[in-house]
Amino acid sequence: MALDSHYALQVANVLSVKDLKTEFHMRTGNVVAVDGVSFTIGEGECVGLVGESGCGKTTIGMSVMGLLPGTGHVVGGSIELLGQDIAGFDESQMQKVRGNQVAMIPQDPMTALNPTMTIGRQIAEGFIWHRGCSEEEGRQRAIEVLRMVEMPQPEERLEQYPHELSGGLRQRVMIAMALVCEPKLLIADEPTTALDVTIQAQILNLIDRLRRDLKMAVLLITHDMGVIAGRTDRVVVMYAGKKAELAVTRDLFAEMRHPYTQALLSSVPDISSTEKRRLLSISGLPPDLSKELVGCRFAPRCTFATDACRLSEPPLSQEGQHEFACFNPVKGLGIKVQQRLVETKFNAETSATLLEVKNLVKLYPLRSSSLFARSKKNVNAISDVSFSLRAGETFGLVGESGCGKTTTAKVIAGLEAPTSGSVNFEGKALESLKGKERLSARRNVQMMFQDPYASLNPRQPVGSILEEPFIIHGEGTAKERKEKVAKLLDLVGLSKNAMLRYSHEFSGGQRQRIGLARAIALNPKLLVADEPVSALDVSIQAQILNLIKDLQSELDLSLLIISHDLGVIRYMADTVGVMYLGKLVEVGPSESIYLNPVHHYTRGLLDAVPQPMDALKAQEGSTKLLKGELPSPVDPPSGCRFRTRCPMATDICTNEEPPMQEFGPNHFSACHFPLRQPVSIR
Repeated sequence: MALDSHYALQVANVLSVKDLKTEFHMRTGNVVAVDGVSFTIGEGECVGLVGESGCGKTTIGMSVMGLLPGTGHVVGGSIELLGQDIAGFDESQMQKVRGNQVAMIPQDPMTALNPTMTIGRQIAEGFIWHRGCSEEEGRQRAIEVLRMVEMPQPEERLEQYPHELSGGLRQRVMIAMALVCEPKLLIADEPTTALDVTIQAQILNLIDRLRRDLKMAVLLITHDMGVIAGRTDRVVVMYAGKKAELAVTRDLFAEMRHPYTQALLSSVPDISSTEKRRLLSISGLPPDLSKELVGCRFAPRCTFATDACRLSEPPLSQEGQHEFACFNPVKGLGIKVQQRLVETKFNAETSATLLEVKNLVKLYPLRSSSLFARSKKNVNAISDVSFSLRAGETFGLVGESGCGKTTTAKVIAGLEAPTSGSVNFEGKALESLKGKERLSARRNVQMMFQDPYASLNPRQPVGSILEEPFIIHGEGTAKERKEKVAKLLDLVGLSKNAMLRYSHEFSGGQRQRIGLARAIALNPKLLVADEPVSALDVSIQAQILNLIKDLQSELDLSLLIISHDLGVIRYMADTVGVMYLGKLVEVGPSESIYLNPVHHYTRGLLDAVPQPMDALKAQEGSTKLLKGELPSPVDPPSGCRFRTRCPMATDICTNEEPPMQEFGPNHFSACHFPLRQPVSIR
C-alpha cells in the first residue's frame, strides 16, 4: 500500500519509531541488534543517533528503509512514516516508499554508486521510476538537483562516472539522488566519515540548508560527537542496541545524565585547550548481543556501576524532554577535568636532530591513454618540502586528502623513492644507503598503516605476522621469538592467545593494536603513523592514542603522525606541519599553530572542526569555511597554490610564490597576506 503524499500535512511527526526490535537470525543464534528503541522526528527537525560501532545505529536506519540483509528482521514495534506503519511492508510496497517518501545517504558513496552508469542516469533513474516521466524530464531534474546541492558545472557532471569525481563531489551526487523525489525523511548514515574536515563542513552545511528549505526531517547517524553537537535538534544516544539517553541537543551537552554519554564526550580531543590532558578511554568492549544480557549493558565498563546495575536493567527515567536509563545518573561533563596532564620528555633545545627532510620532491608520471603517445604530465605529489624531527619529538602532518601527507610518509619509510631531494636519518641520506646500512636504517624507521585489516596478512595467524620481522633480521631462536611476540602482545594490551587467531577475528581497535605491535617489534627509533585511528570510534581512538603516547615514552620513540583530524594532531604532536597541494604552508609548535595560526588555510581547517561544546553556543555553521576543493596536482595553480580558495588572494598571489617567513620561535609560514606580521618586520 503506497503512502498518500498529502497525508504528511495531517500528522505531527514525519517518523515515529516505537519499541523497535530488530534481530539478525544467525546459525549460532539470534543477535538482537535493536532492542525496544523509541523516538520521533518532526517536519524540518534533525535528530542524531550517536554511539559506538555495533550499537544499532545503522540497523535502525536500515529497518526504516526496509534494506535489512536476508538475516535481518523487524520482530517487534512499529515504524510509522507519515502516520502509516511501514514495518510490515513487503518489498513491492517498500519500493513505492523508498526513494520517494524516505531516502538515504550511505556512508561510502563509492560503493553505493554504480560504476558502470553515468552520474546523470543514476540520479534520474529514481525520478523516472517514481514519477513516470520521460528520460529528458529525468535529465532536467538531475541538473536541477545537482544545482541544488551546489555541484560545480552540473551539466558536465551528467556524463561522468563515479570514479572521475572526488569524495566530496561523490557525496554531493548521493545527496542529489536522495533528494530527486523530494522525500519527507532523509536518513544520513555517517555521511562525512570518510571526508576531510573542510569537505565535511561543506556537506553538513548543505544538508542543513536543504532541511530548512525543503522542510525535510533528517535522521543523522554518526559516532562524531562534534557533528552531533552542531547539527542536530535532539540526540538519541545508543548503547548495545538500547537507548541510553535522549534529550534536546543543548540540554544533553549541558547536563548529560548517562555515564556512557559522559565518557564518549570525554574521549574527544579538544583543539582549543591550552593544556594537553590524557584522553579518557572507555575500558573493555560492548557486550555480545547474541547472548542473554542481565542488568545494565554498560555496567561492565562503567565506573559508577553498583550491584543493582549488574542485577537489573535500569528503566527509562524522564526529566522534562530528557530521558535516560541509569540507576546512578551523572550531571554534566565533570570527568574531563580530572584527567591528568600529558607528560612529555621532548625538549627542542636539548634533543638532537633525528630526521631531516630536504627539498623533497615526488612526481608520478601520468600514463597516456594512447598506446604510442608519451605523456609529459606528472602528478606533483610532493613539491619541495623541508622539515626536521628531533629525537623524542612528535611531528604532526595535517591537511586535506591529496595534499601529499601519505606520500611523504612513504618516502620517509623507504616505501617510495624520492624524485629529488633527500631524507636524512641520523645524518645519513636514506636513498643512498645500501646493504647492511640500508637494512639497519629500515629497521629503525617503521610504519603503522591506516587500514590494519588491509595491511595484515589474512592467511597468517597473528603470531606469525609479529614473528616475521625477527626472522627477516635473523634475531633469536624460535622459542625466543615466540617469547618476544608474547611480550609485544602484552605491551599493546592483548593476551598471548591472540597469537593463534587470524586478523579477521579481531575488532578494528584490536587490529590497530596488532599493527602497532608489528611496527615497534624491532625497537625502531622513528615510528611513522599514517592515519592510525581514522576508522575507529572515538572511545577506541582514545585507547589507541593513549597507548601510542605510553609506548613512545617507554621505548624512547620519535613519532611522525599523519592525520586529517586536527583534534588527533593537537593531542599527539609537539610540532605541526600544515600541507596544501604538495607544499608545507605553515610549520611550528603545536600550541602556536592551534591558538595563533598565520596561514589562511590553517585558519580555515581549524574553523571547520566540529567541536562538541559548540552545542552550548548558537548552532550555526561557520561563515569562514573554505570553499571548493583541492585543485588538481597535475596542473597546480601558479604562484601561491592556495590562492584559488583564499579570501585574501590578489595578483601577487597569482604571479609570485610566497616565501617562508618567521612568525615566532620555530614558527614559519608562506603567505603574502598572513594573519599577523612576521618577526622580521615588526
